[in-house]
Amino acid sequence: MIIKQRVHELSKAINVPSKELMELLAQYDMPVKNHMALLEEAELDLIFEYYTQKTAVEEIVFPQKKKEEKPQEPDVSVEEIVAESEEITGSTVRYVETRQSTADLDKIDANEKIEEELAPVESLNVVGGKQKIKKNRRGEKQDHNKKAMPEKTSKEKAKPEKLEIMIPDEISVGELAERLGKPAVEVIKKLMMLGIMAAVSQTVDYDTAALVAEDFGATVTREIIVTEEDKLFQDVEDAPEDLKPRSPVVVVMGHVDHGKTSLLDAIRDSNVTATEAGGITQHIGACRVRIHDQDITFLDTPGHEAFTAMRARGAQVTDIAVLVVAADDGIMPQTIEAINHAKAANVSIIVAINKIDKPTANPDRVMQELTEHGLVPEIWGGDTICVNTSAKNRTGIDDVLEMILLVAEMRELKANPDRMAKGTVIESRLDKGRGPVATVLVQNGTLKSGDIVVAGTAVGRVRVMVDDKGRRLKEAGPSVPVEITGLSETPEGGDVFYAVSDERKAREVVEARKQKIKTEAQNAVSRVTLDNLFDQIKEGEMKELRIILKADVQGSVEAMRQSLEKLSNDEVRVRVIHGGVGTVTESDVMLATASNAIIIGFNVRPTASTMESAKRQGADIRLYRVIYQAIEEMEAAMKGMLAPQYVENVLGHAQVRQTFKVSGVGTIAGCYVTDGKIVRNSEVRIVRDGIVIHEGKLNSLKRFKDDVKEVANSYECGLGFENFNDIKEQDVVECFVMEEVAR
Repeated sequence: MIIKQRVHELSKAINVPSKELMELLAQYDMPVKNHMALLEEAELDLIFEYYTQKTAVEEIVFPQKKKEEKPQEPDVSVEEIVAESEEITGSTVRYVETRQSTADLDKIDANEKIEEELAPVESLNVVGGKQKIKKNRRGEKQDHNKKAMPEKTSKEKAKPEKLEIMIPDEISVGELAERLGKPAVEVIKKLMMLGIMAAVSQTVDYDTAALVAEDFGATVTREIIVTEEDKLFQDVEDAPEDLKPRSPVVVVMGHVDHGKTSLLDAIRDSNVTATEAGGITQHIGACRVRIHDQDITFLDTPGHEAFTAMRARGAQVTDIAVLVVAADDGIMPQTIEAINHAKAANVSIIVAINKIDKPTANPDRVMQELTEHGLVPEIWGGDTICVNTSAKNRTGIDDVLEMILLVAEMRELKANPDRMAKGTVIESRLDKGRGPVATVLVQNGTLKSGDIVVAGTAVGRVRVMVDDKGRRLKEAGPSVPVEITGLSETPEGGDVFYAVSDERKAREVVEARKQKIKTEAQNAVSRVTLDNLFDQIKEGEMKELRIILKADVQGSVEAMRQSLEKLSNDEVRVRVIHGGVGTVTESDVMLATASNAIIIGFNVRPTASTMESAKRQGADIRLYRVIYQAIEEMEAAMKGMLAPQYVENVLGHAQVRQTFKVSGVGTIAGCYVTDGKIVRNSEVRIVRDGIVIHEGKLNSLKRFKDDVKEVANSYECGLGFENFNDIKEQDVVECFVMEEVAR
């Protein structure tokens, strides 16, 4: 028999506060009243299992009272068995195994067999080497020495039915216990034996739940929940024998003015045959080129913004990204953004080092800079293909195309053309004469003229299908971009489309989607912010905290990256997915939305349109002037200790149009208020090209020669700054006040 322990006794023995033990038991639905409560065996097991899983501790030994031993005569075989069993179950000390627990099913089965063998023996009473004759409930004598075969009831004859349960891909511990017909504590103990600490409300995956259920002797089958959309779209995985090679889909990315459009035009022009020369090229947002009897699809998206917007909507459309870098400029801020976007989307990157015809071109410097961002060129022993090109002179174009085909061959891109079409909407618009028009990329199956198509909340029959050369098509296979008409409304870029056979069901699905969007709009999706970060970590939603980092200089970016990533702990890993020099842009907001990341700006100020975009999309932007303040606030957010603090309220902006030097006063800035208002004695920030160059107090505010309290939007004023005279034309003055706001 196991001696019970009080909470405070156990607390001393394992050097853990009583309060912590009580909280742990409450978490696993085993609450105790106070530190004097006696703990049952199940509660002790749970505590020991939890702390031995959490950390290795020394062997724990609890002294227990010795039981009075009854006199037993020797040389009785049954007595020996009883003594052995008592030695197992009623020892004077309790030893707790402190190593990591593993689910040793063979050991568990062996223990259960021992218990089954000992159970009937323990019920015997042996005195003086003879077995007692006990009375049964009716008062009839029973002689255990006789091998009497009692009559079996029908219940005893019938074998117990094996429990059969269905388990979905994810199931809560409580629901699993309910389906198994077992107490939640038993299920939790089984999970602990597998090295998994989970409370009643937490979910486990199918494999874990199945292992626990089989441990209880249940037969498990996977529960597949089939929705109306699943029935309609029939989006099943294709058999390997049905897959056929498809052409690659490529997106061209890079910094502005590095030649993205010129390169794409050169690729198009080099692939126009004599017969097509007089034809009109349709700008449908994508084009197909042919080289060595193989096709390549290029998405003609405006930079990586649309690319990220599509990824934000869950669409993975491209296989390869061609990164255009000017040989004379090298890696620029938008180039870094493009690299990070491509990496986040897990696409292969081919670098086109463009403008090599320029006298200042330096391809080696470009390759050196690429290595600093994790792209090591092939000629230097890496796996990134780099091609020297000149869109102006049409050199290196064929090399780029051949490299694309090589990467595509290595990736073994395949699709099944013999099924209903599935793909992604690239872009859409409302045409005056034709109604809603959408450019779609077929990714699997074949889209035919007359097919019923569902794309987001749009549904309709394909009336006309046109390719990038302006030709009408009757069908389009995998990797083919086409422009279609006939939809009920314009779908959004990134929406996945399906061709279906049942128009009535398609309209029902679309109506259900519209209703769902309305409901979701009412219960707005909570994106990760510093204010809700701790709650999300506590609920198990945050495994990785992603950060987009923008600063005034590269040194600050690296310093903050290292400091922030050091904050990672057992519950959440901090990862900077993009770091760059310059102000926060709308592209950063889009990446934050797509990746559910927090934007941190150091010594930079975003534009009003960027802030508005962030507010609209629910992205959290945090701006700092001191590195340690950013680190402390992040750490506090992760620990759930964000205290009330002062936050700034931006009152308005003014642009410096002229500067005047006044003796004895300093430099006065003649300004025009562009938005909001400028208020006397407020805090001001001087911003030059998006970088903060000074922060301090507004010393004087004049309208003509008069001192005024404030100057409103669209008026001119004269501003003087405390301890700052290095003001220049075109500088932006940001006026703000600090207000206390509770978290």
